[in-house]
Amino acid sequence: LIIPGGRGVRLDAEINAKVAAWIESRARRIRRIASVCTGIFALAPTGLLDGRRVTTHWRFARELAERFPKLNVDPNALFLKDGAFYTSAGITAGIDLTLALIEEDYGPRVALSVARELVVYLKRPGGQEQYSEPLQFQTQSTDRFADLAAWMVGHLHQDLSVEALAERACLCPRHFSRRFKDAFGTTPAAFVEDLRLGEARQRLATPGQSVESVARSVGFRSADSFRRAFERRFGITPGGYRSRFQFQTTPPKRGGGPHSKDQTCDA
Repeated sequence: LIIPGGRGVRLDAEINAKVAAWIESRARRIRRIASVCTGIFALAPTGLLDGRRVTTHWRFARELAERFPKLNVDPNALFLKDGAFYTSAGITAGIDLTLALIEEDYGPRVALSVARELVVYLKRPGGQEQYSEPLQFQTQSTDRFADLAAWMVGHLHQDLSVEALAERACLCPRHFSRRFKDAFGTTPAAFVEDLRLGEARQRLATPGQSVESVARSVGFRSADSFRRAFERRFGITPGGYRSRFQFQTTPPKRGGGPHSKDQTCDA
């Protein structure tokens, strides 16, 4: 069962109550229940999500937490799984959730094939933040730095030194560094490292990727330097992160409803 969002389920008490009652009356016979965006406002009144880790569109996360204090609301995740319940952020995050559901049933190869058919740029893991650093960078920027982040994301394996970035921005390195830090409160080197580590998180969630290959693909000179930077940034080793967030590659057991014991709890 997939519950879409909308103003009705979030703001209309009568619609909300009817949808929640319908869900609750059928929940025990449904293998998986998922909500997209504000669809969670129709699922939450059933009590089925109490004590569970959930998400929704970042704009409505605070409202969700205030209206349903028994939920453990994560305002940053693209989508989350807790038992047989799945919740996702905004509309495009619903695509990511759908691909994860396909992967659970049919494996990563089929999920990636579907992603290609949908012309999805990247099949993103659920633990990824909704508001990406490149998007924050572009949103904040109003000058010649506006398009720089998008270019950097596509060229993480290349030379992203201050000298190289300054040349692309048509500034001298010293002036570039000063303006960059004034505008964004961080140095170019720190920002580049954050971009590389953020992309590395996504690639580590893809089956078949070794730590060494991921390190090279995002521009780290050695696997050791990558491991140190990753653990410093996220408080977990790349291998540990991969074990926790990598999509499962075997289909779950059939049968049972949301109240049956679930074998895996990916986030």
